Amino acid sequence: MTLKLWNTMANALEEFQPIQAGEARMYNCGPTVYSDPHIGNFRSFLMADLLRRALDQRGFKTVQIMNITDVGHLTTDDVADASGEDKLEKKAREEGLDPFEIARTYEDVFHENAEQLHLRKAHEYPRATDHIPEMIEMIGQLIERGHAYEVEGVGVYFRVHSFDQYGCLSGNTLDNLDSGSRIAVDERKESPHDFALWKIDEKHLMQWDSPWGRGFPGWHIECSAMSHKYLGGTFDLHTGGEDNIFPHHECEIAQSVGSGVGEFAKVWVHARHLLVDGEKMSKSKGNFFTINDLFEKGYQGFEIRYSLINSHYRQPMNFTLQGLEGDSKAIQRIRTLREKLEERATDSGDVSESLQQKLASAQDSFDACIDDDLNVSGALGVLHETVRALGREEPVGADAAAALEFLRHCDEILGVIFVGESSGGDDLSEEQQGWIDQREQARKDKDWALADQLRDRLLESGIQIEDGAGGTTWSRVR
Repeated sequence: MTLKLWNTMANALEEFQPIQAGEARMYNCGPTVYSDPHIGNFRSFLMADLLRRALDQRGFKTVQIMNITDVGHLTTDDVADASGEDKLEKKAREEGLDPFEIARTYEDVFHENAEQLHLRKAHEYPRATDHIPEMIEMIGQLIERGHAYEVEGVGVYFRVHSFDQYGCLSGNTLDNLDSGSRIAVDERKESPHDFALWKIDEKHLMQWDSPWGRGFPGWHIECSAMSHKYLGGTFDLHTGGEDNIFPHHECEIAQSVGSGVGEFAKVWVHARHLLVDGEKMSKSKGNFFTINDLFEKGYQGFEIRYSLINSHYRQPMNFTLQGLEGDSKAIQRIRTLREKLEERATDSGDVSESLQQKLASAQDSFDACIDDDLNVSGALGVLHETVRALGREEPVGADAAAALEFLRHCDEILGVIFVGESSGGDDLSEEQQGWIDQREQARKDKDWALADQLRDRLLESGIQIEDGAGGTTWSRVR
């Protein structure tokens, strides 16, 4: 079978056809680093991770880029020309810290949570603040091509009426926007729908020099500039939450295509909203959970991951603590079977023909579900049915080893069965243990670059590291 994905742009299920055979280039809208990431954020990030894992398993040479938004994301962001206070500066003011301090602090929390939930590391995590020159260059191209204009002393705006394709992703065409407009009229703009590419505001703490005055970038231009730098003008896949479709992704398309860099993303994949107890998450309602909140309640990373991925990404998810408790028991049953199989497995002997056929059929069914728009709930149904059968049959020897290989194949997608503790094998070498000890110290010192370097060195030596609420554990890469 071929991997099929629901393309928001086409509003249809399509076979994934990469631009370059055997390659898959993907851009994921990442965190705005002003607070601890919550479970809704990670539902979107985990969907991107599932897609990354599916592409990897199917043999694609995958390049995954996930941005870090550390400037320019304003509090009122549901209209194209966002307004209000910069989210990082608001948090900085509340905590009495420098906004750059806030950004680095919560970027570290995001990376730690991502490791704890066993997300594969993206190939790059570009920060917006490190790519101001690329944004300025793109804004200049938009002005030259007639898609943007400067308002002296105010900034630079994208001229929405100059881009005929506006609304192609979201359906929010200019006619639709005009008929339902709630945007306050700003006489400095040519149209109320034009949105800022560069803002001049002397009160803003994070500022850079530009040809139009000292200021800061708009949120949308950041992703256009960074995706172009790392993936080129046209790439395969762009992901995010459904709230990103408009205005953020719609504006990305207008900027990127308008600046002449290419067609932009071919396939758009969006995760639906996450509710808690049937309602939108809200701190005032007491139903707001960060990943760290769940760790404090005693749940482990693989349990949280399992709970956040086990419903289809295109269906709204209703998260409850009762549901998480049930999900924890479900994944523990699979992990218990894994432990029993590891005790019984041997390398000698032949796998029984009947079990071989059952496992091959189950694996084909599992893969077919993943190929069907990342249908993890269907794949888990196949897995649980197979686990129940294996529990009854209690395979030993080569049969147990074959059953373990089936679980490993499933876990290349799921990331919940073999993570979080040693999967057996010989002890670590003295050198490997030294690297782990050095990495622990680097993490305590918040030297994330060294920690990443040591993790990569361990992986090259055959040791995979997992960081969870209970500490760091390792497993052998088979």
